[in-house]
Amino acid sequence: MKEFYNSLTFDGTDYQMQSVNLRDFSEKTATPFYIYDMNYIINKYERLKMCFPYESVRIFYAMKANYNPHILKIMKEHNFCLDTVSPAEVILAKKIGFDAKNILFTANNMTDAEMKTVKEQGVLFNIDSLYRLERFGKAYPGSEVCIRINPDVVAGENDKVATAGDLSKFGILLGDVQKAVAIAKEYDLKIVGVHEHTGSGIADTGKVFESMVNLLQIINPTDFPDLEFVDFGGGFKVPYEPDEKENDYEEFGAKAVELFRTHCERYGKALKLYFEPGKFTMADSACMVLQANTVKNNKGRLIVGTDSGFPHLIRPVLYGAYHHVVNLSNPQGEVKVYDIYGNTCESGDCFAMQRELPEIRPGDYLAIMNAGAYCRSMASEYNLRPLPAEYVIYDGEVITAKKKLSHEELAERILKDYGM
Repeated sequence: MKEFYNSLTFDGTDYQMQSVNLRDFSEKTATPFYIYDMNYIINKYERLKMCFPYESVRIFYAMKANYNPHILKIMKEHNFCLDTVSPAEVILAKKIGFDAKNILFTANNMTDAEMKTVKEQGVLFNIDSLYRLERFGKAYPGSEVCIRINPDVVAGENDKVATAGDLSKFGILLGDVQKAVAIAKEYDLKIVGVHEHTGSGIADTGKVFESMVNLLQIINPTDFPDLEFVDFGGGFKVPYEPDEKENDYEEFGAKAVELFRTHCERYGKALKLYFEPGKFTMADSACMVLQANTVKNNKGRLIVGTDSGFPHLIRPVLYGAYHHVVNLSNPQGEVKVYDIYGNTCESGDCFAMQRELPEIRPGDYLAIMNAGAYCRSMASEYNLRPLPAEYVIYDGEVITAKKKLSHEELAERILKDYGM
């Protein structure tokens, strides 16, 4: 009987991603490295779309979760849409071949220079403040625009990823919507979209539904005569712990579509329905593989040292996030309790505390699960450790997406970057 760990399968002896045996692959590949299952990403994207039985539904992948160009290129071939948050993301997406109409730009606290750069790329702006909306109107009167509303619902798996409510920096308050409408009229802006996003990793889909209700209450044909779509953001939860269950998005999707259809009837036309699933399509598609190199017994506390660290996977340190760990080399070993640490000069450089795992020996390969989103994209070279290599498995073929620099190559690149 197989056990399933996200995109990995375990047959009782070895862990595999598609047909790739990860223990064998690790033994011939320099660690640490990230490895992604591209077919898993595509299937999850398509599965999510099917949860919303609506004629004009679009799903926007959050490019900030992972901007690997090889992954993005395949996403483009499968008609993914992109949610972008910086000029460089927009430019990279365009260079890969994404059509401007499939890109939404949702920046926070953008500058005039950034606004100009993105406008030249021809993508639609999603603007989240009255000040920036007025600056945009003055610079580009008569343009189409989307506005981001704060739906006054606080949700998310961590305070640092809750993106709504009175204290949030994101979005135009519900009470200020008429001010936004007035600015649009003054500069002949056509508000073609209204957007909200209330948080990331939301366990309670009722919170998402509540934010939808709040947003739809302000949408009417008098204030928004040019409206084409409503974007309800996302924050869709991904299970990180083995005993977590995935939310029932089929049930939520049916309920959300019924609400939206009813509102479209009141509005007077069928609007397009957008969602932004964030890390949902990416997080559990990948793992980061590292190697144990030290095992200490500190008065009964087993401490494992590895050849990676929090700069390569920062979520446990930054958010207190749980990432499941498996022992690729000794999956049937005697179960013991370990603290798993990284190799940087920080006491907080810890991937997992007091985890039950099959015996870990120096040289064993460990896989840190759910490493597809907000891991490589948030990684750094702190302590001057080279970034891990990246591999993408697509239709059974392993693509080397990014090579790992040697220590010598990294030092040389630093000197070059500083003009030395």
